[in-house]
Amino acid sequence: MAVAPLRIGNASGFYGDRFDAVREMLTDGPLDILTGDYLAELTMLILGRDRLKDPGAGYARTFLRQMEECLGLAHERGVRIVTNAGGLNAAGLADALRKLADRLGVPVRVAHVEGDDLSPHHPDALAAHAYLGGFGITAALREGADLVVTGRVTDAALVSGPAAAHFGWAPDAYDRLAGAVVAGHLLECGAQVTGGNYAFFRDGDVRRPGFPLAEIHEDGTAVVTKHDGTGGFVDTGTVTAQLLYETAGARYAGPDVTARLDTVRLTREGPDRVRIGGVRGEAPPPTLKVGLNRLGGFRNEVTFVLTGLDIDHKADLVREQMADALATSRPADVRWDLVRTDRPDAPTEETASALLRLVVRDPDQRTAGRALSGAAVELALSGYPGFHVTAPPGRGVPYGVFEAAYVPQDAVGHTAVLHDGRRVPVAPPRDTVALEDVPQPPLPPPLPPGPVTCAPLGRVAGARSGDKGGDANVGVWVRTDDAWRWLAHELTAGRFRQLIPESRDLPVTRHVLPNLRALNFVVHGLLGEGVAAQARFDPQAKALGEWLRSRHLDIPEILL
Repeated sequence: MAVAPLRIGNASGFYGDRFDAVREMLTDGPLDILTGDYLAELTMLILGRDRLKDPGAGYARTFLRQMEECLGLAHERGVRIVTNAGGLNAAGLADALRKLADRLGVPVRVAHVEGDDLSPHHPDALAAHAYLGGFGITAALREGADLVVTGRVTDAALVSGPAAAHFGWAPDAYDRLAGAVVAGHLLECGAQVTGGNYAFFRDGDVRRPGFPLAEIHEDGTAVVTKHDGTGGFVDTGTVTAQLLYETAGARYAGPDVTARLDTVRLTREGPDRVRIGGVRGEAPPPTLKVGLNRLGGFRNEVTFVLTGLDIDHKADLVREQMADALATSRPADVRWDLVRTDRPDAPTEETASALLRLVVRDPDQRTAGRALSGAAVELALSGYPGFHVTAPPGRGVPYGVFEAAYVPQDAVGHTAVLHDGRRVPVAPPRDTVALEDVPQPPLPPPLPPGPVTCAPLGRVAGARSGDKGGDANVGVWVRTDDAWRWLAHELTAGRFRQLIPESRDLPVTRHVLPNLRALNFVVHGLLGEGVAAQARFDPQAKALGEWLRSRHLDIPEILL
């Protein structure tokens, strides 16, 4: 007898996402499971600093406030909730939720998942957490939990765990698990799959996108959609964009299964409905990723505003005047960036101005502060004409460093802790396969020669970019077969380096995904030591894809 599809919605893509999304997802249409993703690499650092101040902290307090408002509503509607809002302290959040439920008189069974915390093995890290899979969530739901709190699990586990519980999938049901992992990856960033941050945002009304849901079937296929009447839109483009986000090659590895992204097939099933099928899965790798978050030191910055004429000479003068102070204090890292936002004969003072940004980093807060603060302020009456800064420099603030490590799958004590205190251990996978790159598939035949026009790449291609530690990824896709024949041959790794000068001295890996008419580029080391270190203007590479789309190259006129 066929098992009914499982409707899983998501109400959070990060810590700080739309507060009202939980209520909206519960009231705008039917659901079986509601998930919330609150964790990112940067969030773990933030929660780690919170816990230094208060050992009882370390979880997403926003979620507790959302549950105060909506826990009763979820119970009335029979919706179970799964979230990684536990952060560094899943047990603490679970206890807080039990107390909240008692106070509200809502009879819910709260469980949590633990085993991800490896901090005792990394005493020099502020937080060290393994990315667990979904079977701890599965165990908690199978034992009757209404609300499951986790710490660091993979984002997709919030969906694959409930799907395995609902359908009774075994750990070696790789194709089905892979389908759920892909669905989970599509939901994890909330409104990014319903038109948010979308290259072709003018295709629909994205002023307030609704949050997404997936109808998952017993065979692992799924339909991504949203509640009727909510904003935004879902089509094969929005799904492709999110599928490429923060991924790399054809193999998308997780603790439970490696999903083959090169097998994914997207089919528009109707308005705001895209079916995901064909997903193949393989045994997971033998190791788990561990996110290590450390305090890297202290950071300080000042931005000088240069207005009108002689911008380059004014910038040279500031650098020369600051040189003695920097030479005396000798901060470990000094970076100057001149951003030419000015234009000739500008109609406003702001559009006549450029920005010269100085950033210093050092292990010593006094050095990071002293190097800028006093010297920069002293230039107020003895600097370039029109001297002013966007804000006075401060004392230096701490910044973090993210590093990925790996441990054997059996090195963690993955455990579901049930509402009655029982502990259910989760066994590591029986079979594993070392991760290897998939050979590049054959490219389509190139377009025949014809007239071309120099135009922005974005006239024919979409893109979405993001970060993974110190690496940036840029997914680029097109919407027609002819455009794919051109893109696959034109946008090589070498061409990418030409269009994105920051990448010219860095390793750039190109991955080809013909089913999606897509290329995925990984720029290794572009983001330095990760987002918390703020090594560049756009520290998470969120707009790197849009920069690429704005670059001009010769495009066949038949595509324009």
